[in-house]
Amino acid sequence: MGIQALKKPCRSILLFVAIVGAAGAAGMQRRPTASPIQFENAIESSGIDFILDNSATPQKHQIETMMAGVAALDFDDDGFLDLYFANGSRLPAMDKSDPKFYNRLYRNRGDGTFTDVTMQAGVQGQGYAMGLAAADYDNDGLTDIFVAGVDRNHLFHNNGEGSFSDLTSKAGLEGIHPKYGKTYAVSAGWFDYDNDGWLDLFLVNYLNWSLGKAPSCEVRGIRAYCSPRSFEGQPNMLFHNNGNGTFTDVSEASGIGRHIGKGMGVAFADYNGDGRTDIFVANDTFRNFLFRNDGGGKFSEVGVVSGAAYNENGKSIAGMGADSRDVDNDGKPDLWVVAMIGDTFPLFRNAGGEFLDITTPAGLAAPTLKLTAWGNGIYDFDNDGWKDLFAATGAILDNSEQIDELPYRLPNLLLRNQGDGSFRDLSRQAGKGFSMPAAHRGSAAGDFNNDGRIDLVTTNLNGRPELLLNRSPAKNHWLILKLIGRGNRDGIGARIKVVAGKLTQYNHVTTSVGYSSSSDPRTHFGLGAASVADSIEILWPNGSKQTLRNIQADRILTVRQKEER
Repeated sequence: MGIQALKKPCRSILLFVAIVGAAGAAGMQRRPTASPIQFENAIESSGIDFILDNSATPQKHQIETMMAGVAALDFDDDGFLDLYFANGSRLPAMDKSDPKFYNRLYRNRGDGTFTDVTMQAGVQGQGYAMGLAAADYDNDGLTDIFVAGVDRNHLFHNNGEGSFSDLTSKAGLEGIHPKYGKTYAVSAGWFDYDNDGWLDLFLVNYLNWSLGKAPSCEVRGIRAYCSPRSFEGQPNMLFHNNGNGTFTDVSEASGIGRHIGKGMGVAFADYNGDGRTDIFVANDTFRNFLFRNDGGGKFSEVGVVSGAAYNENGKSIAGMGADSRDVDNDGKPDLWVVAMIGDTFPLFRNAGGEFLDITTPAGLAAPTLKLTAWGNGIYDFDNDGWKDLFAATGAILDNSEQIDELPYRLPNLLLRNQGDGSFRDLSRQAGKGFSMPAAHRGSAAGDFNNDGRIDLVTTNLNGRPELLLNRSPAKNHWLILKLIGRGNRDGIGARIKVVAGKLTQYNHVTTSVGYSSSSDPRTHFGLGAASVADSIEILWPNGSKQTLRNIQADRILTVRQKEER
């Protein structure tokens, strides 16, 4: 999150013709027909009255512009995704006692409306909340919530029957760093790094910042939010799940804690296909980190040697949200990072253990050069079998119009995968509700009405969220898989291959998507014209394989991991 006035858009564009050829060689096919993507903002009729309140002050504390995330989760296990929003607190006291600062949980009633159940659930929280991570960490079949924040984190354990208990201290997840003390965390994510069947927690820490010691900053003589360059960074933290409700800080022992960045987004994937989940961290005004999982509880930071540290111009960017999925259907998860104006939003193609920045040849440089984005995601919005790109945009400075004549509120970005290695900007054609300018921040994706089309929710600074329901008219087929593992109940980290007609595609189970947010744990596949999936191959995190054949499309399929004989 650099400050706009401190950077100018980079005009140099390198053409990587060889990379385009490599993308084609990876098996990308041109789609036969075009299918429009449409969204409707249904927030007015949804019953969601949440307003993200950052307690804006004339002092412009740096944390005010950084918040906040949203989680899409099924906390009551009724088959419909509910929504949980992180919120701020009154500054400078960090006081959350006023209900307008409560984090809010809304239950999906399954009819297009939501009910506020925050108080019954006991999840209003304390402190200045930033990021959310939702998953079943204790394998009891109920989704729990972790809240990352400024000087305070929360682990809300799902008790069932609509209530949660704050077990942060008991679990050992306060996030107190031995050197820095209380941390400034903006994101978090659940994954199983040692494949022992228990989800571990990765905490994304940002800056070594405190309210009492923060400097006052100006841009062109006008008071503004400080650039991250004004502060030192903090190391990220890794907590091992002991399987008994407690966690052990293994940041130093694993190698994670040896690297100081300015983390914002985190994405998990097995990028080199060795059966172990790796970690990508988008850093702000600092090179990206890629932590390769070496097994035995050890990680190596290989961002530079892998090609994922810098953009195509060899620059560090103001990295914000990140997602890792296979965009070219070659079986290898790629990386997409959103950033600030002048950076472009780099798309890193996984070429088999190393990454190539294909932003320019993919047609992404021009539509992203003049934008700033926070949340993002890689999803197939028109069910044609090719994953598209979404970004929740908004400038950093709330007085950017005064400082540099740049708009503060921006419309969201939608880039449609053409199936030939390129993307097309459909933002303006995606519906009026989609293209309204706002100070977007976090975003989550999932199928909120179970109609097989991926929907979106965004948070908007000092405004109501956007509930973007996918109304795309395409008649393409689809499948959504809900995995239930033996240990690691959510099946997080499982890799899935689906063959349907002429399409072969890949995905993996994760809830960590974008910036400060948590998305649908179910895994979605668009099948195009195919009404049957010829085969579904699931590689579970423990290495066991399961194959399903001739599966009828247009359904949500629950798959339980088979016992090994």
